[in-house]
Amino acid sequence: MYFKLNQKTIFTLILFLWVNTFASSQSQSTYPTEINNKIKQVENNLVSWVKLDSTSNWNIYQRMKEMHVNGLSIAVINNYKIEWVKSYGWADTAQKRPVTDHTLFQSASIGKSIHGFAYMKLVKDKKVDLTKDINTYLRSWKFPYDKISKGKLITLGHLLSHTAELNVHGFDGYKWTESLPTLKQILNGEEPANNPAVRSEVEPGIKFEYSGGGYEISELLAEEVTNKSYKSLIETSIFKTLKMSNSTYILKPTANRAATAYRFDGKAIGCKYHLYPEKACGAGLWSTATDLAKFVIETQLSLEGKSSKIIDQERAKAMLTPYLPISNYGYGFFLEKRGKEEYFQHSGLNEGFSSQYYGSFKNGKGVVILTNSDNTDFLQEIVNSVATVYDWKDFYPSTTKKVVSLPKNILNKYVGKYRFQDEDTGPAISMENGNLYLLAPGSPTKWRMYFTSETEFFMLEAKWANQQFFMDANGKVAGHYILGSDSKQPVFKVE
Repeated sequence: MYFKLNQKTIFTLILFLWVNTFASSQSQSTYPTEINNKIKQVENNLVSWVKLDSTSNWNIYQRMKEMHVNGLSIAVINNYKIEWVKSYGWADTAQKRPVTDHTLFQSASIGKSIHGFAYMKLVKDKKVDLTKDINTYLRSWKFPYDKISKGKLITLGHLLSHTAELNVHGFDGYKWTESLPTLKQILNGEEPANNPAVRSEVEPGIKFEYSGGGYEISELLAEEVTNKSYKSLIETSIFKTLKMSNSTYILKPTANRAATAYRFDGKAIGCKYHLYPEKACGAGLWSTATDLAKFVIETQLSLEGKSSKIIDQERAKAMLTPYLPISNYGYGFFLEKRGKEEYFQHSGLNEGFSSQYYGSFKNGKGVVILTNSDNTDFLQEIVNSVATVYDWKDFYPSTTKKVVSLPKNILNKYVGKYRFQDEDTGPAISMENGNLYLLAPGSPTKWRMYFTSETEFFMLEAKWANQQFFMDANGKVAGHYILGSDSKQPVFKVE
């Protein structure tokens, strides 16, 4: 049957299809009841360093609101598989564009792990030797040794393990209106680069000194030994092999795919996000929790000799071994022992983005978390929850405390403004609904104070620090101490 559609009908059909396609792209995956129950447990079991009772655990939505985290994506790994992925909140608050499992986040220094993995493939292919002087491979630019290095040569092993003793911890990125530097301008600290030249601070090989600048030297070296752009090298050797189809070093991804950056208070950074021409250090990497979970799983399988898609077990073990006995860093990976279990991990922090992943050495456990927020404390709370729900033995360190209730007439004595010793600023303490809250200077978040005696208290957010009020000669509240394992910092009451 033939019929003619008028313009209004065509427009209605197009709009219907677009809306339904868009709605479909926002939907989360569906999981069996057992997995959904695990998801709910993770969402309702965010924990800090103190265990009180079930009422002290936080809900993920509550914490996002309290900590001004606008958007979030989580992937949980169990038995070498991605068990579930879920996304929360807004990719862009002004547009009311929700985060989906396909939303791209700047994953920042997590990219260092991908970089280290790619380099182990170059080692496997005998393109590089981690023990040779980097200037053996550099052609268009040479590292300018000086007296500071005391005649010791910097190797690729030094660069990848942060033991080259170079400066430039990280990079600030650039607003969209600013000119972007070339890689050599970054290394030389030449305009329009906004970082100093990457140079020696002390002789190489004696201690761990985190240096994104050193990773940028290894970026140039990788390009020169492979005759490929860094973007092409990683896409070919890592992304394509692991089917990480949502990972890219494109500076400006498609507008409706990229999350917008927000500060720790939930406010915009002055543009959608900063541009990072620095790739090897991870700053310029956009990815998803799903893609990064694929990478974590491949690292685990390589380590156990169950996969050799990219590198073999020998190289994986070398990659995940501390370069120096006094260090906990391999080649692109932080290494941790929790009880009897070992984990590799890395975090990331760009302007308006933070990220964290963990992967176990054995049994295929892990988690990846990406947010469009500067607030890094939130990430560890989620990691703790996943570790608790999935029974990661001895992973989550905590202490148990018994909280006491104090009458209002005692609590009222502590309300007021305080200042740190030798400083003009300090916290304030207020009363709300019968509880005391501390507002730290420069923070929009109030922390509830839990008392274990009439003068002793702690806060869930102030990790591993107990606190105690002290009185003056007349018995009035004079301030409180922040008690560390071997420290006692006074904070004085001023009004």
